[in-house]
Amino acid sequence: MTGRPRGFDADEALHAAMLVFWRQGYEGASLADLTGAMGITKTSMYAAFGNKEELFRKALARYDEGPASYGLRAVEQPTAFEVARAFLDGAVRTTTQPDSPAGCLGVQGSLVAGESAEPAREILSEWRNNGRRLLETRFRRAVDEGDLPAGTDAAQLALYVMTIGFGIAVQAASGVGRADLQGIADTALRTWPVS
Repeated sequence: MTGRPRGFDADEALHAAMLVFWRQGYEGASLADLTGAMGITKTSMYAAFGNKEELFRKALARYDEGPASYGLRAVEQPTAFEVARAFLDGAVRTTTQPDSPAGCLGVQGSLVAGESAEPAREILSEWRNNGRRLLETRFRRAVDEGDLPAGTDAAQLALYVMTIGFGIAVQAASGVGRADLQGIADTALRTWPVS
């Protein structure tokens, strides 16, 4: 006996859930908000995506593959400066898209939340740390290749770029416009170490 086919598009439903979490954070997104946006029942949500935490993990993975994919593309740039430029420009573009919530799902998803959001805080902390480690690895390579000055602290430089990028996201969520945020990114890159 085969099960009844799904009556909804799982990809569209996951995209809708991602937008709810992005706009409202983990704790602020109720099951009613999520299922309403997804156009499905709670039973269908649990069957297709698991509980709220599992749905959040899947929504964050979709965010990482979609809006936040600029980070993975950035580390493929030929120089460390271009990596930082692509990362910060991507942060500005992603956090200020007119058809998406302002800010960053990975930053705002659980910053202000109670005990029930602890799993989301841990998930997002690991997500942010993975991004920082990715930049750090790329910057270490740049030091080894002579693209960055010998003795450059790759870990500190990666933390600097991440801090600026996430600060851009917070300011975007506060209503600061794209042009001003691009100015912040440009200013941050004026202090870039050169070999």
